[in-house]
Amino acid sequence: MNRRVDPILPGAAIGVLGSGQLGRMFAIAARQMGYRVHTFSPETDTPTGQVADIEIAASYDDLDAVRRFAQAVQVVTFEFENVPAACVEAAADCVPVRPGGSALHITQNRLREKNFLASNGFPTTKFAAIHTVDELKPALDQVGFPAIMKTASSGYDGKGQAKVANIDDAVKAFHDCGGQPMIAEGFVDFELEFSVVVARGLDGQFAHWGSIQNRHKHHILDLSFAPARMSESVNARAVEITRALADKLDLVGVLCIEFFLGRDGEILVNELAPRPHNSGHLTINASHTSQFEQQLRAVCGLPLGSVEFVAAAAMANLLGDLWQRGEPNWPAACALPEVKLHLYGKIEPRPGRKMGHLTALAATAELAVQTVLQARQKLQRVDD
Repeated sequence: MNRRVDPILPGAAIGVLGSGQLGRMFAIAARQMGYRVHTFSPETDTPTGQVADIEIAASYDDLDAVRRFAQAVQVVTFEFENVPAACVEAAADCVPVRPGGSALHITQNRLREKNFLASNGFPTTKFAAIHTVDELKPALDQVGFPAIMKTASSGYDGKGQAKVANIDDAVKAFHDCGGQPMIAEGFVDFELEFSVVVARGLDGQFAHWGSIQNRHKHHILDLSFAPARMSESVNARAVEITRALADKLDLVGVLCIEFFLGRDGEILVNELAPRPHNSGHLTINASHTSQFEQQLRAVCGLPLGSVEFVAAAAMANLLGDLWQRGEPNWPAACALPEVKLHLYGKIEPRPGRKMGHLTALAATAELAVQTVLQARQKLQRVDD
């Protein structure tokens, strides 16, 4: 859908629902271009709040506070998709919310997301809904063993999911998740995991950074690099699917699609995220326009920027585990001139918590991976 509206120009205030690291990097891009940023979440001294002009601490269920927040800005966007629907609707009563509430509604529930994908002919894994213990056996008969069971809502970074090999495992997983609605997915024997991050403007303008290859550890993204190790035909097909999905969602903003590439060459959609994504962080240093600047341009109705890469790149996540022996050795990592350090301003490092990332640029993706892993290794404090 093409829309003709006046762009929101530098100097305007942009509202961000959520206050984590994605909002922080968005706020940095926005302030660089002369915008003011207001953030809204239940917490204070947040990664986004440390950079924003105004930090509002209130519950997402406090709709009066949400409306006051929205009335002080010209457009609202978000940095995570688990914002309650009523909160988004309250903000939309006052100003445009981009991406819109329909994209949020679909992507914040795995079952709605899978039904959306399947009903629109997009390739995805076998799946079945589970609402009660009695639905476990027919659901798992449908998808087969081994299977992945996931909570229908709220889970991320491996939380609320389990691999199950038999019905006893499935019963335990269902009870471990509190008996809440779940989805069973067929296990995919994949060759690799990858993402495509795209931006779509108010006028339907489309831009993408191509396929970014991912490696996970303990269900948390550990490493991303671009260009991905795949054929051009697979990359083109993945971009085609992503564009079709962005159009179907009538997206205004940034969308990440996580894919599996099966050993049979088949591409399957794993998950959608209607926002910037961890796997796209390398665009900050590697591309003329980062995913965060592109999000800003899209939601403000500005033309999208160039997505050309200046070099191959790799990104390594920094989790709270690095702090177990004390403060990481920042000078050692920064001694590598090709490496950039990004920390998120989180006060308390905890195991598994994303505290920052490193990016390395190089002539090839392989060399970038080698460099960024070397830099992360140098951060480790070893006992004398």
